Amino acid sequence: MTARWGTAITAAGIALALFPPLQAGAGAQLAGTIDERFAGLEWRFVRIKYRYVTGGAADEALAYYGEPWAIDAPAAEQNLSRRMKTATAIQVEDPIVLSLDDPQLYLHPWIYFVEPGNLLLRDGEVPILREFLLRGGTAMFDDFHGPVEWDHFAGQMRRVFPDREIVDIPDNHPIFSAFYRLEGYPQVAGLGSFMAGRSWEKAGHVARLRTIFDDDGRPMLHINWNTDMGDGWEWSNAEDYPGYIKYTALAYRMAINEIVYALTH
Repeated sequence: MTARWGTAITAAGIALALFPPLQAGAGAQLAGTIDERFAGLEWRFVRIKYRYVTGGAADEALAYYGEPWAIDAPAAEQNLSRRMKTATAIQVEDPIVLSLDDPQLYLHPWIYFVEPGNLLLRDGEVPILREFLLRGGTAMFDDFHGPVEWDHFAGQMRRVFPDREIVDIPDNHPIFSAFYRLEGYPQVAGLGSFMAGRSWEKAGHVARLRTIFDDDGRPMLHINWNTDMGDGWEWSNAEDYPGYIKYTALAYRMAINEIVYALTH
């Protein structure tokens, strides 16, 4: 993050200096305890409303169903926000929905796109997203699968950064120990895939965490491909699917790691 984010960056820098990355195992945190290392940081789940390839509803009234940008809402962000509150000392604000051209965008250093295999950026949104990321913002992309959706998404990112490559984040990167220690990148099954007895969909057999780095080596994007963390958050309270809890745990741990890393770098 750069100084252009103002006071929020100062808090992030202080927290990182005082509290080094956690070295304990992923299950080391005791139930009901709060990790105090990141007290002073603030975070809000900011879902991005976007135009999509099968139609265009970015200018229509907000509805939490039917459109790819709104998948899993509002339960996913509500549940993840509650988990952030109970697991960390980060001040968590209520989730909101913004479009990329909203003037409030630059007030929030972290944004979320779901099902970006459908994303169709407007020409005016391309430089906005580029500037947001180069200023120190982070965009998380989640719940898209297989080569067809990847190719479409990658084409959209080439519009944003035609001179930068998308690369894999290696398993030894600090993002995997930013809060919980994870041994590599997990694949979170969507609920439909889980019910079908598998963890993948649309030929997306291997989950990858990818990014585009800025000039300082900071991951500007957290591209969660061939995994469905949103379902893991959304269905974490559903008693009808007790076997799904293992994916819920992975979804929460990986998301919290990504968020903490974004807020401290």
